[in-house]
Amino acid sequence: MARILIVEDNARLAELVSTGLREQGHVCDQVPTLAAATDALASFAFDGIILDLGLPDGDGIDWLRRRAGGEPPALILTARDALEDRVKGLDAGADDYLAKPFAMDELAARLRAMLRRPGSRRQTRLQLANVAFDPATHAVVIASNPQELTRREGALLELLLRHAGEVVRRGLIEDGLYKFDEAVTPNAVEAIVSRLRRRLDDAGAELDLHTVRGVGYMLRERAT
Repeated sequence: MARILIVEDNARLAELVSTGLREQGHVCDQVPTLAAATDALASFAFDGIILDLGLPDGDGIDWLRRRAGGEPPALILTARDALEDRVKGLDAGADDYLAKPFAMDELAARLRAMLRRPGSRRQTRLQLANVAFDPATHAVVIASNPQELTRREGALLELLLRHAGEVVRRGLIEDGLYKFDEAVTPNAVEAIVSRLRRRLDDAGAELDLHTVRGVGYMLRERAT
């Protein structure tokens, strides 16, 4: 799972893109302006950006040029399909460029490719004891057997594996599993943790998922 920021002022299109990417296992947040995108990037950790260019408060290409460090990677999604526009976008710091109208399958494939590139934190296969997780495909293997997890169970497993041996605070889990405008019920995280713990145990995972009361959760290799 990756967390994607969609910067698009067409609400219907933004929702269509968000829905399509959620079906691919991603968490998507939508903002309609560059100012809102800047605020979101300052508040949350995103893995990628899908960026329109003609936005109410400015041009996405100028915004890209002002970004420090170029992280997270950005894919421009725009109606500007001239060669000159594509060159400007890529020179400004975009990692990919796709013109509207577009096919959802192509957008999803380009996003996967972008997140696999060197420098992306999504590219590394995660493994602890006999549990392996592939961030690119969301495939989970436990004790050499493929497992089917729900989107949020897989997202939680990925987050815990990235912080193996550390206490992952509840707030970080909520940020990783839910959109920033999505209501989170008081027991939602506990319910997902409980389901994941049961799935790990049933599949023979040599891991322990500990609850640190009042703080968060920790995944570590089971002591023998």
